[in-house]
Amino acid sequence: MFRFAAPLAFAATLAVAPLWAQGRDADKVDQLFDALGMPQLIEIMREEGLAYGETLATDMLPGGRSAEWSMAVSAIYDVEMMTEEVRGVLGEALEGDDVDAMLAFFTSEQGVRIVGLEISARRALLDDAVEEASKENAAIAMMDETPRFQMVQDFIDANDLIEANVIGALNSNYAFYTGLIDGGAMPAGITLETALQDVWAQEPMVRADTIEWLFSFLLMAYQPLSDEELEAYLAFSRSDAGQDMTNALFEAFNGMFDDISRALGLASSRFMLTQEL
Repeated sequence: MFRFAAPLAFAATLAVAPLWAQGRDADKVDQLFDALGMPQLIEIMREEGLAYGETLATDMLPGGRSAEWSMAVSAIYDVEMMTEEVRGVLGEALEGDDVDAMLAFFTSEQGVRIVGLEISARRALLDDAVEEASKENAAIAMMDETPRFQMVQDFIDANDLIEANVIGALNSNYAFYTGLIDGGAMPAGITLETALQDVWAQEPMVRADTIEWLFSFLLMAYQPLSDEELEAYLAFSRSDAGQDMTNALFEAFNGMFDDISRALGLASSRFMLTQEL
């Protein structure tokens, strides 16, 4: 459900979230973290980020990609650091919530299957051809307003996935701008205020991309599920535990994305200025 693999740069700039309370509650959060497939998802996000780093080098760096740039991006997409930040913030965000109910659903046979399908679909979308085919299939389903499309629409609405992803992406884009500005690579006339205006101007494009990606991903991921299985997932998502879990996950990932986006802005500034000398 998290669309954007935010760019990142130097690992030393990433903030490591404080550890949550130790003991039984921490054990439960660890169990939930694993049950949700977070280790696998973060590995996939690293792969997405490495690919984004290649694109960014082509678009922004005067000399294009270099071995040094690739090493910097790889160091930033450090799985251990990404995992620690997400796990730490997630534990804090879930404090006082019904983690037992979350575990009950996602350790059930149905929950395990759903997580497996989500991870498999996210990994499959690393292939450009698969992603393009998924988007085409989703466009047809949206145009025909198929019953499965309606169910996925309900799931997206129940979890507020469009707004949450759009806001997260815009915040990450702004964080990237702050890195560029603080790194000294932007012209003198570019300020935090003008950067904010530019980010908001991107909102329609970000929203359209988010909608397209969410439907293509979820329709592909949940295609093997029966209507009854998807209805059960929807019911959990609408419960207090489901809502709390979704909010906690977005809080955890958005913090990571903001940190690494700003770090990539700083790294881009360094490489841009160095290559211009």
